[in-house]
Amino acid sequence: MNIKYALSPLLAVLIWAINTSVNKLAADVIDSAAISFYRWLLAGLLLAIFFARPVWRHRQRAIPFLPKLFVLGILGMVLYQCLAYVAAQSTSVTNMGVIASLMPLIALGLGVTLLGNPATIGGVVGGVLSLSGLAYLLSQGEPALLLSHGLVLGDGLMLIASFSYAAYSVLLKRWAIPLPIWHSLLIQVWLVLPVLLVYYLWHAAPPLTLAGLPLVLYAGIPASILAPFFWMHGVARLGPSRATALMNLLPIFTVIVAVLFLGEHLHRYHVIGGGITLLGVVLAQYLKQPLGRRPAAPGNY
Repeated sequence: MNIKYALSPLLAVLIWAINTSVNKLAADVIDSAAISFYRWLLAGLLLAIFFARPVWRHRQRAIPFLPKLFVLGILGMVLYQCLAYVAAQSTSVTNMGVIASLMPLIALGLGVTLLGNPATIGGVVGGVLSLSGLAYLLSQGEPALLLSHGLVLGDGLMLIASFSYAAYSVLLKRWAIPLPIWHSLLIQVWLVLPVLLVYYLWHAAPPLTLAGLPLVLYAGIPASILAPFFWMHGVARLGPSRATALMNLLPIFTVIVAVLFLGEHLHRYHVIGGGITLLGVVLAQYLKQPLGRRPAAPGNY
């Protein structure tokens, strides 16, 4: 892997990892409904400066896809982000990072059910490993406690959020909407902003304060605009498979940021459970032999 080309997606992963800590910081500073709305309002305004004219000029091309773009926006910008902000109120950044690392595995499972993709050996083995590791992590090393006490609310919400974003990724691939990526993102943002506004008003959330402004700025600019740009640039240079491999560093970066800057403590169950979970995700990505198909016998030379 060319290190020069890897820097761009690595920077994107780091920005997203820091944003998980921003979610946690926001829990004590700004209402979850407020940061959800103001973040995407800011991102939408900035994107409009650069892309509103070409989007309007080619609006007839986009109109048939508005319902699908609305669904994508609901999954990726409303459900995922809003649930992540609420989850941060009752779980740790470390747990959020590990749970978020399951999204590629969840996307594989949804691909089997929604796209008719064949189940793979890696998907099955990796799924069992990841679920085992996640159970060990969320139960703090005592999986039996999950049966008696259940999930912490924040962990459960983060799992639902991860399913939502995995569904976003699968539908984005299935629908293959023929619009430039930035145009698609701008339209998604403005389609769901009314929904986020209703959510904000329904919560009767207080207005934005100076204390919450830096968090909104980070979530709205680096996490929502710069990171996607760096990621798409890296995918174009490295290819999807190599760039996706770097996404596996997200939970590691997230934990490092949480320990260094939020003072979270790294326990043995984090290392063991998180490691097993991540191993399962990696196996699911790389063991792509369809389940039940025997490998071809080697030929005679």
